Amino acid sequence: MPRPLSTRLRTLHRVLVPVAAAPLLLTAASGSLYSLLLERGIDAFWLIKIHTGRFGPINLQPYYSVLLGVLTLVVIASGATLLLPRGRAPS
Repeated sequence: MPRPLSTRLRTLHRVLVPVAAAPLLLTAASGSLYSLLLERGIDAFWLIKIHTGRFGPINLQPYYSVLLGVLTLVVIASGATLLLPRGRAPS
């Protein structure tokens, strides 16, 4: 018997959110850490590069803000699917 749609959506949410949230958390952490270090007089410019999507030889800077926006929408949409009513088990 196939699994109900709500169960499949929850499984998709469990897989999608950690993958989508990682770049969002990395951006938030690198920006906050840079700000804290700058207050102490330490200019860790490499954190700004990470914050804006430059990961060594991989340069996502032209696309990074769009990527973060799309990932935010994915996390929101995935979470919104959890609000759908669950199917009832047959009695």
